[in-house]
Amino acid sequence: MSQNANTTSDTAPDTASQATTHSAKKTIVIVGGGSAGHVLPALPVADELIKKQWQVHFVGTHSGLEEKLLGDRAITFHSVSAGKLRRYFSWQNFSDVIRIFLGIVQAMFLLRRIRPHVIFSKGGFVSFPVVFAGWLLRIPVVAHESDLTPGLANRLVMPFVSTLCSSFADTRFAGFKGRVVNTGTPVREDLLNGDAAAGRLFLGVENGLPILLVTGGSLGADALNAIVRASLPELCASYFVVHVCGPGKAKNLRQPGYLELEYVDAGWGDMLAAADIVVSRAGANALFELWALKKLTLLVPLSGAASRGDQLANAAYAKAQGLSEVVAEEDLGTEQLLIALKTLRDNAPQYQLALGGVTALKASDSLVAELEAVAK
Repeated sequence: MSQNANTTSDTAPDTASQATTHSAKKTIVIVGGGSAGHVLPALPVADELIKKQWQVHFVGTHSGLEEKLLGDRAITFHSVSAGKLRRYFSWQNFSDVIRIFLGIVQAMFLLRRIRPHVIFSKGGFVSFPVVFAGWLLRIPVVAHESDLTPGLANRLVMPFVSTLCSSFADTRFAGFKGRVVNTGTPVREDLLNGDAAAGRLFLGVENGLPILLVTGGSLGADALNAIVRASLPELCASYFVVHVCGPGKAKNLRQPGYLELEYVDAGWGDMLAAADIVVSRAGANALFELWALKKLTLLVPLSGAASRGDQLANAAYAKAQGLSEVVAEEDLGTEQLLIALKTLRDNAPQYQLALGGVTALKASDSLVAELEAVAK
């Protein structure tokens, strides 16, 4: 189930019944949000904890994005105020300081009511008010960093965290004195159990053409979309192209061997299983999913002008390890796209060998073990 704290605050259980509940079950607050990347990796962890009879609460933003991603899981959803912490001067920084302070106050009341044994922070700016409030209330915090280099939100919460977990073994947390554990990134079971035959059937690909799956992430990628559309005559001569372009970004193009989708939820695991090559952004969650599935990948990282450079670092790591081909967004054109795809196909055995060497960390199990240890 998924319910907003604003609708349940007046119906909180009395002290006696609450004490009974807490004596029977462990309770956790998971916090993360602002984008799907700060929520989806936390879901396998939540699923494992639910199986272990934990009471799971999730704190996100007022946007509703996080609550929607929780689906029908037995998780109680709450929202608090969150201000964006920018790396550049903006007058909005002043109003956001007020939002952050308000979020801390809201989180204090929320945590005092829920009384969790541990907090799991998955990042995003909504995490700071909850982690800081947890530190004030002496609630232990375990945080997880997805990218190769720590994001601003995780750097800010570091002083208030007892354990930091990383996706990449090479991630370094400068100045952090607590426990550091390399867990990898949790991958959803529905992706690991994808059925390639079901995926081809869903896509209507009955011939033997290799499937090229292009995705720009949950919001799509305008530059990548434009290049793919401009390159369709050449691409469709060699591939069946499945283009996940992002909500509201479809152009309704009609081209044999081309399927345009705005967003995919159910069946995404089957679609990934069916794909022979995937063109993707270089967010850490996408990388670990594609590596777990041993997919040939062409990465087009978000540029430094549009981000803090985390995707550039992730992509450089993937390229150096021989796991993926990489083309910078500013260099991407039809010719570069075709050359990179040909390189992937011509050197498929070498890429598969490198992918086979990726350690299959059971990230969910490792994170749950850390949370259980800290909760004691």
